[in-house]
Formats: sequence, structure tokens, C-alpha cells
Amino acid sequence: MASTSKSSAKNTSHSGAKKLNRLSLEKSPYLLQHATNPVEWYPWGDEAMERAKKEDKMIFLSVGYSTCHWCHVMEKESFENEDIAQIMNENFINIKWAQQKSNIIKSAANIVKRLKDIVECRQGLNKDDGFPTPECALLCVHLLANGYEPKFGGFGSSSRMNAPKFPEPVNFNFLFSTHALSTSSELRKQCLEMCLHTLTKMAHGGIHDHVGQGFSRYSVDGEWHVPHFEKMLYDQAQIIQAYADAYVVTKDSFYSDIVDDIATYVARDLRHKEGGFYSAEDADSLPEPQASAKREGAFYVWTYKEVKTLLDKKVPDNDNVQFSDLVCYHFNVKKEGNVRKAQDPHGELTGKNVFIVYDGIEQTAEHFDISVENTKNYIKEACQILFEERSKRPRPHLDDKIVTAWNGLMISGFARAGAAVRNDKYVELATDAAKFVERYLFDKNKGVLLRSCYRGEDDRIMQTSVPIHGFHDDYAFIVKGLLDLYEANFDAHWLEFAEELQDIQDRLFWDSRDGGYFSTVENSQMILRMKDAHDGAEPSSNSIACSNLLRLAAYLDRSELKDKAGQLLSAFGKGLTEMPIMFPQLTLALLDYHNTTQIYIAGKPNAEDTIEMLSVIRERLIPGRMLLLADPEQQDNVLLRKNSVVSKLKPQKGRATVLVCRRHTCSVPITNPSELASQLDDTEFSNL
Repeated sequence: MASTSKSSAKNTSHSGAKKLNRLSLEKSPYLLQHATNPVEWYPWGDEAMERAKKEDKMIFLSVGYSTCHWCHVMEKESFENEDIAQIMNENFINIKWAQQKSNIIKSAANIVKRLKDIVECRQGLNKDDGFPTPECALLCVHLLANGYEPKFGGFGSSSRMNAPKFPEPVNFNFLFSTHALSTSSELRKQCLEMCLHTLTKMAHGGIHDHVGQGFSRYSVDGEWHVPHFEKMLYDQAQIIQAYADAYVVTKDSFYSDIVDDIATYVARDLRHKEGGFYSAEDADSLPEPQASAKREGAFYVWTYKEVKTLLDKKVPDNDNVQFSDLVCYHFNVKKEGNVRKAQDPHGELTGKNVFIVYDGIEQTAEHFDISVENTKNYIKEACQILFEERSKRPRPHLDDKIVTAWNGLMISGFARAGAAVRNDKYVELATDAAKFVERYLFDKNKGVLLRSCYRGEDDRIMQTSVPIHGFHDDYAFIVKGLLDLYEANFDAHWLEFAEELQDIQDRLFWDSRDGGYFSTVENSQMILRMKDAHDGAEPSSNSIACSNLLRLAAYLDRSELKDKAGQLLSAFGKGLTEMPIMFPQLTLALLDYHNTTQIYIAGKPNAEDTIEMLSVIRERLIPGRMLLLADPEQQDNVLLRKNSVVSKLKPQKGRATVLVCRRHTCSVPITNPSELASQLDDTEFSNL
């Protein structure tokens, strides 16, 4: 792995002439960035709270993270201003909060809504209208279709082409599953087209880094052209799963190529050498080493002259075509730049080009009368030349905080992608990350997850003096990652670790009165414990936890976990019934509740006959799938101890044997791959 930056403290160091505040003692890259502000910042903690009480002052809470562009703007315009700092210091106790420590800081509107819900519940006014039904999914599809933008894909307000435009991978998860589950050809087609068209346009757009791989957070326009250049781990983790699903459904290598693209970026630029993944890369960087001010996108954009100069050589099979001609045509590179004024209100991208593909590789090949395969190879070679040149530029700041929840998402991403495209290296990356979490982010003595850790000098892993315990999303996302990893490599250790973490989160976060999980543990500093199910840029922890409960119930014969999943769905039943578009991941969990497919395999994991059966399973998108494999000779396997079906299932005729169970009905033991395919393709059990 190539090292991407020096330690956080060095990245955020300031001139020695400036006075350091309390944040200089912190480990968080975001807090260290504000260590020389004239504002008397406190980190979140008892010291700030006690002073606020003692002096009877209000708290000024500023929330952000180190790669946030607008956080940099706020600091420059406000927190570095001596006059503003004086007003803040005289009238408030000022606290800096690193957003990636927790997403529990919500808007006042959310808190008011939560208070209203509590009052209504206690007055008996918010009674459940009944358990949500699978019809919620049909309404969710309808609402997504109403906001679908047909030209460039994406969801939101189609009347204005939905700018800014966010990927929102939770929508893909839901739509792909609905496509696979439905018996309606019209509904299947509608769901699939919305997914594939959007994913294709995203891959072609400037939100996709065509030179250095990976995806930016969002596009400022409706064409996916000019991104907000920040790259987040949680986006890569979710988007890679969407493209993996697209590949499974279509078998089109275009989508598996994007899977490889994202995996390359994350493994190269966001991975610690011991396996954990960093949080993000900044949007801003110095345009050249001697520059005094950073610009958004400076690392990523190109002038026409740069492209022509760097790629000034002919392609092998056409003396009239240069590599620069191919790149300029394919990626819409213009002499005057290809960024419109409306896309760049601050003029930072004037004369620059953000690569975007408006036509596919076939059109480029036809335009230059070169074969598609050769055109693809020439574009790849040209991008490698540009990548090597770009690597000489000042890099954006790397937020090298390692957040537990986001690592859980990335473990899922690599595990599922590896199984989908048959790449064991991705599963190994997921395994290394899981080992990292177990070693550095799980306090075995206290039996709790920790929220995050940091990269220090010489790449050593560091913790704050008082480590922050994990929030509910840390548990939910890690459990999901471990379950996905188990289904990718069938190492039962990860299944046992997932069960351990599930039991801990049930003890710490479960609302035994109304159902669902609180975001935080009980804490005297928290006025209100919030419960969130809204699926946005990230899935909500309740949505993921619901699916985890269903999976663990099936794996380990723990019916009480399925009961808990039902209570969770009931707790959010009103929202699911009335506005499921706010909860696409939870709506998917609702479908899983009604439509699980349990696949039991008795066989040796690496035997040819077992691999043959696994190939049949993995080349299909099976919503609500729980895949269990156990070698009957390995008596210490947790599945043989706890799962009654697995303990009784034996290989038949010396071959790996499969049972497929749906709605309390199981198939006969299957040893033939074609019979397994027929069983999995049977739509009799769908109710959508």
C-alpha cells in the first residue's frame, strides 16, 4: 500500500507564531485543524460542561469534519477572525465536535419531532395502525419513480434535474431487490432501468474519478458532471455494492469494471497497512506546491493544454490520431474548459476540465475508426499517464481517522463485491479490516466497540486519552459487515463475533418499551436519546439492524431475534406505511421479513462440488438470502451446535448438498447444480 499522507498532526500543523488552544492536545484531524483559532475551543467533554454550568453560559457547538469544504470556509471567515472570536469567548463556552465521532447531533426540528412523538405515544395518540405489509414497497417504488430524473438518472426533483445530485445507494439496494422479488414484469423492468441508467450515468460523470478511481460525494449539477470533489469512505463502501449487484443482474463487465475501479481506489488511498480504512479525502488542495491558498478540485481538474502536452503521441494503429485526441473527445475536454459558470460560482474551475463521458466507448471507437477493445486500452493507457502526472501535484488532505461504522460498511462492500465478481482479493481486504476492528476497535475487557481510532507517527494506531464508546451505527454496520464476510468466506468466527456484538447492542441500545434502537447509550449529558430510521447518504442503523436480526435468527435458530425485528418494524410502521421513500433500506428489511430465502449447504468449503453450488447461488440476486455452509466433519462449527437444520444436513452421494427453505417450506436435498438453479428461480414464493 502506498502511504497517502503523514500523520494527522503534521497535516494540520500551523505556524509556530500562533497560540495553540485546547484542541492542540486532541487526536482528531478536524479538531487539530482548529488548534490555532483565537476561539477558546473545548473538545466535547466534562470540562466544557462544568464550565458552562459554573459560568451560566450557553454552549456554542460547532460540528464538522476535516475534509469538509464548507467547514474550511467557515473557519476562514469566522473562527480565524479575532473580533468574532472575542464575542464568542466572552459570551459562550465554545465546543468543537468532530461529526464523524457521531451522527447524533440532529437539527432542532428532529428533536422537536422526537419530543412530539414521545408525548403522542404516552397519550395513546400514536397507536400503530397494524404491522406494515409488503405493499409499502410498491408505494416506495411509485414515489421513487415520481422523483426519478430520466435523462441522467438519480432521484429527487426531476423538474430541475435534481441539483445537487447525490448517489443515494440505499435506493439501489431497495430497487434491485424489488426487481428480483417481484413477479410483475413491468415493475421488474421499471426498477431495473432506474438502477442501471443511474449507475451508468454516474460512472460516465465527473462524480467518478476517471483518472484516479473512486467517487466523489455528490454533483453540483444534474448531469453528474462537476462534483463536490470530497471522497468519503461510506460512499465507496455502498456504491461498490450497487455496481456489484448490477453486475450480478446483467453480467455486463461495464459494471464489474467499476467494482474494480472503486476497490483499487480504496485499497490504494484509504487503507491503513494493517487493514483499517480511513474516512475521507478533502475536496480542496493547493493548485501548485508554492501556492498559498487551496482550491476546490485543484488536484483533479485539467487544462486542455495539459492534456495535449502530456498525451502528445500517436496511437499505434492510426497515424492520424493522438492519445490526446481520444481523451479530449471521449471526456469532453475543451480549450476553454468544460465547466459552466453556473457549476462554478466562485470561479475556481475557470479554464479547467472535469472529465465526463456523454457517449460510450463504442461511439468514441466509431468516431476514430478504431476497434472498441483498442480504444478502451488506449484510454486506459492515457489515464495512467495522467494519473502519474497528477500524483506529482499537492494531494488533498487525508482524514486518517478510522471510523468503526464506516469500516463496517466497507467490510460489507468488499465481501459482497468479492463474492459477486469472484475476486478473492476483495474478500481478503474485508477479512483484514474485520481483524483490524477486532484488534483495535473492540475493547475486550469492557465488552464494547470503540467509535474510532487514529493513525499516528510511523503509521501506529492511536486512541484518544478517553476513548469514545461506539454508537448504535457502529454496532449495526459492523455486524452487517461480519455477516456479509461470513457469507463470502464461511469462517464461522465472524458469525460468532457478530452474535456477540448483536447481544451487546441489544443490551445497550434497545428500546424495550416501544421497540427499535436508540442511537446512543444512556448518558447524563444527553437531554434526549434519539431513534432514527431515515435512510439517506448512509442507511440508518435501525434499518441495518433489522436485517441483521433476521439473518442471525436464521443462522443461529434464535427466534427471539426475529421477534425483535418485528417489534422494530412495528415501531416505525407508520412511517413505512405513509412515506416509505424516507426508509428504503428499512422497507427492504420489511420485504426480507416476509420473504427470506435460507440456503443450507453441507460440504467442504473449498471442494469443487461445493464451489459449483456456490456459483449457482452467487450468480443470482436473491433478496432476503441467508447463506449457511458447514462441513459436517468440523464439529466445533457454531452452526452445527446451534442450527437444527445444519446439524442434521449431510452430504448426499458424496456431493455437497443444498436445502432451500422459504416460508417454512424446504426443498428436498439437492446435489445437482441445474436442479438448484431451478429451485432458486421458482417465483411461487414471492408475494410482491
